Amino acid sequence: MTIDESTRRLARTLRAFQDRAQQAGPAASASYALIGAIGLFGGLGYGLDAWLGTAPKLLLGGLLLGVAAGFYLLVTIGTRR
Repeated sequence: MTIDESTRRLARTLRAFQDRAQQAGPAASASYALIGAIGLFGGLGYGLDAWLGTAPKLLLGGLLLGVAAGFYLLVTIGTRR
């Protein structure tokens, strides 16, 4: 295999990789939003529970709110064009 053939093969592979990454963008964004919302609201609930001494009420509330917000973002991002 010559250098030109190797270069063309590498360029073709990198273009295909870039196309796949762009196609996966919305799915990755939606999954990050879901995980982030659960982590954020769960963390806030945990922190408030530790501060107020109400464990695990606010943690569970924060997790439920995070799941609801995360799924809302999942649907919003998923239906965007």
